[in-house]
Amino acid sequence: MRSVSKHLALYCLSFFLFLISICSFANASATGKYYYEIKIYHLKTQAQEDRLDQYLQNAYLPALHRLGIKNVGVFKPVVGDTSGRRVYVFIPLRTWDQLENIDQKLITDQQYLTSGDDYINAPYNEEPYTRLETIVLKAFPKMIAPEVPNLTANKIDRVYELRSYESATEKYNLNKVHMFNDGNEVALFKRLGFNAVFYAEVIAGSHMPNLMYMTTFNNRPDRDKHWDTFSNDPEWKALVAKPEYQHNVSKADIIFLHPTVYSDF
Repeated sequence: MRSVSKHLALYCLSFFLFLISICSFANASATGKYYYEIKIYHLKTQAQEDRLDQYLQNAYLPALHRLGIKNVGVFKPVVGDTSGRRVYVFIPLRTWDQLENIDQKLITDQQYLTSGDDYINAPYNEEPYTRLETIVLKAFPKMIAPEVPNLTANKIDRVYELRSYESATEKYNLNKVHMFNDGNEVALFKRLGFNAVFYAEVIAGSHMPNLMYMTTFNNRPDRDKHWDTFSNDPEWKALVAKPEYQHNVSKADIIFLHPTVYSDF
């Protein structure tokens, strides 16, 4: 009898946790919070880069637009970056289902298959990239949707700064996410005119636990001026000095990018 009661209690607990997860997912969907996918193509040759550009510009982005996915960003490292030849593709998605079903919908799009044939059907010994890395993110509560930055410079001169903040443990990562949202770090960036594209928590990637965000500037001097203002702002100095926000970043990666001519950003 005691064994039956124990199993019943475990079943009830499991069912209760299941209901909580369902309600949490429904609540997240109701808020309209975006998911993001960042694809990072690692390349070796100019021929690979040219083939990838043709595919992204003429097949992939138009196909995503037909699916109702707008404001897709395509970026490349600025001149002088030493970390290798890469192309970053930023895809904003309104729901998890949209993220999950992109590939299935693309393979039924005949226009996509025709326009992207050179890339899609590339032979094994003429691969269009070396490796493809994918990162999946969930938008922060304080910025639930991406924004197209208000910049005036030519695309080639613009600086898009992609940052990844890694933490020692999941607990410290949640603490840094809290600092951005409830600690008002997002609001501080907005007040100082950082023209952010997104702020998000990484839910699948190779550098977890971490968060990522992207800020934008007309050029490198504009970027340096903004960060100098930020580091000297009294609100930031007070925030970063709080005991509860200590040691929540163990590594910061900073990548400077510029948009391609066909990028939506």
